Amino acid sequence: MRRNRVDPLGALHAVAPRGAWMGNRGCLHDAEGTIRRAHATRRWITCRTAFRGRSRPVMQPGRYTELFFLDEATAYAAGHRPCAECRHADWLRFRALWSELFGDPTADAIDTRLHAARLDGQARRLVPTPAQAVPDGAMILHDGAPLLRWGGWWRWGFTGYTRCQDPRLDSGPVALLTPEPLARLMAAGLPVQVAK
Repeated sequence: MRRNRVDPLGALHAVAPRGAWMGNRGCLHDAEGTIRRAHATRRWITCRTAFRGRSRPVMQPGRYTELFFLDEATAYAAGHRPCAECRHADWLRFRALWSELFGDPTADAIDTRLHAARLDGQARRLVPTPAQAVPDGAMILHDGAPLLRWGGWWRWGFTGYTRCQDPRLDSGPVALLTPEPLARLMAAGLPVQVAK
């Protein structure tokens, strides 16, 4: 089994469920298919799993590493953005909203800002945020587990979500896991696909 399933923290795992989306961060694997790095570029994108009938073997030597996500909320939490080619309409909507909130909507400017927002050195950047300010579609880290805000709180897993009812989540600060610029886009109306 290949270690190319992504959790909301951006870590890679070898598990069976593939998920609804594919993405990449450049070539992360060696000639034998072993993951050697967490990312090879600042451009972390989320792609359709099928596009114009294209097909290729997974993890070809010297080519980008195909990564898989449960849903778009997971991809956003991990710090990925829509691909400008296979998700062109999503990219245009994302870029227009980005321009309204942050200005420069070029891919390089977006990727630079997202890279700074998702990582603090080699570790994930977590932002203390009031629980009530977390928008639907964003994730937090609570007691070591990723939780999705989606009309309530849902504990993330590779096969889906389970309801989480913890009174501590009703008030006070939480650790925002979704990179802050992406959470702000969600609060401004960015649509997010969530696994049922």
